[in-house]
Amino acid sequence: MTEAGEATIMGAMRTRVEISAGGVVYRDAKDGPEVCLIQTQGGEAWQLPKGIVERGEETVEAAMREVSEETGLSSELQQNLDRIEYWYVWNYDEAGPVRVHKWVYFYLLRYTGGETKDHDHEVDDARWFPITEAQQLLSFESEQHVLRMAGEALAR
Repeated sequence: MTEAGEATIMGAMRTRVEISAGGVVYRDAKDGPEVCLIQTQGGEAWQLPKGIVERGEETVEAAMREVSEETGLSSELQQNLDRIEYWYVWNYDEAGPVRVHKWVYFYLLRYTGGETKDHDHEVDDARWFPITEAQQLLSFESEQHVLRMAGEALAR
């Protein structure tokens, strides 16, 4: 396997392993907790903020950095939530498609400041939602599971 996390197996599609981290950032509101989701893919998907863990970075550090970059919000760690795993195919370069095996570590993060309007260019929008509405908006089942876990933790 190369440093970039790619391997080729005798003419088979290249495979790349990616480690990402993200968070469910929440704040208390009068009607219950709100969470911040990001909108991506030209406004087609609502997701939890997450991104690649950089060399030498711990997953929790990456989660807090990515949440800050993608939402414009600062936060503090409350607890570990879950690690999800999935596969997808992506065209990184002219060499053709790459099969990606992705692991994402998620954390529960309490909002401490910032504004969603300060999100970075990688996302179309960042917005607060009541946790029940956010649950219905999330585009991916694995992230819906993570948000359920966050809701259970917040209810305790």
